[in-house]
Amino acid sequence: MAEEKNSTVAAPEVTAEVTSAAPATAIKTKSRKKVKRSVPLGQVHIQATFNNTIISFADSHGNILSASSAGACGFRGSKKGTAYAAQIATDKAAEMAKNQYGVTRVDVFVKGVGLGRDAAVRALTNHDLQIESINDVTGVPHGGVRPKRERRA
Repeated sequence: MAEEKNSTVAAPEVTAEVTSAAPATAIKTKSRKKVKRSVPLGQVHIQATFNNTIISFADSHGNILSASSAGACGFRGSKKGTAYAAQIATDKAAEMAKNQYGVTRVDVFVKGVGLGRDAAVRALTNHDLQIESINDVTGVPHGGVRPKRERRA
């Protein structure tokens, strides 16, 4: 008959010594809480070309707070130059600027002749942003291009 044997294998005791190169006092790095910057008065720069519309929110020194464009919002090809694409891009950038920095009043600088210039300014009023001023900073040629050479006889 088979005898049942209680066989317990005793595991050898292992003592692990921890050796560290660091000194006995561990240096803890303090993680600072990110301070929420408040920018009540900002600038909005709208660059409206025929192919795209770029919206940038900046503080009074010109440091960018948030930015968006029609291309970044998923519009491709000729749809990027439309007024609807400019409105969506403005909504995205304005929401980010309001939530993260508390922008409430803005000075608007519009550059370009695209379809999105008016739509972007109108979209700013939908976000309860008080518009202090609207400036058109589109470049104007002075003197024009070099004239064509005279035709030879």
